Amino acid sequence: MEVNIVVVNRDENPMKETILDVLIYLFDHYVEEEIEIVSDQTDLKTQLIQAGFADIQVDKAIDWLEGLASQKDGLDTDVLPSRSIRVFSELENEKLDMECKGFLLFLEQSGVIDAEDRELVIDRVMALETESLELQQLKWVVLMVLFNRPGKEAAFAWMEDIIMDDISTIIH
Repeated sequence: MEVNIVVVNRDENPMKETILDVLIYLFDHYVEEEIEIVSDQTDLKTQLIQAGFADIQVDKAIDWLEGLASQKDGLDTDVLPSRSIRVFSELENEKLDMECKGFLLFLEQSGVIDAEDRELVIDRVMALETESLELQQLKWVVLMVLFNRPGKEAAFAWMEDIIMDDISTIIH
């Protein structure tokens, strides 16, 4: 299933793009279409700038992806009890509203994500330079984290279906 994400009014205000816009574009054009992502960051950056993204946002998106890759094996799962309750910091509470936190809890209680995945999602959310995050944006972050986690193919497919259903509902 192919999804094309369109950033509305890019020509009118090119500085309105976010890191997440660049990440969703990358995900849509490289992962979903199964095109090999350019390993040379200079070429990738050039392609993204040619696609209309601002230089600074492209750099930040690449840094975000590098942060995700470096976190892939970085959490100590022994410190994350399976039945623990996550207490959010003040900064996390400012960025994630009740709907987003409830969705993370739902995903964890449903077995879609585990405590390690949750922490990676929160880490990547906090790395986004936004004051707050909408539920749809959080779903994309979860999808990107799951895509980068070995053995999470079923959870990724489930999350992808959720996003596609949301997009289908918006379009119709």
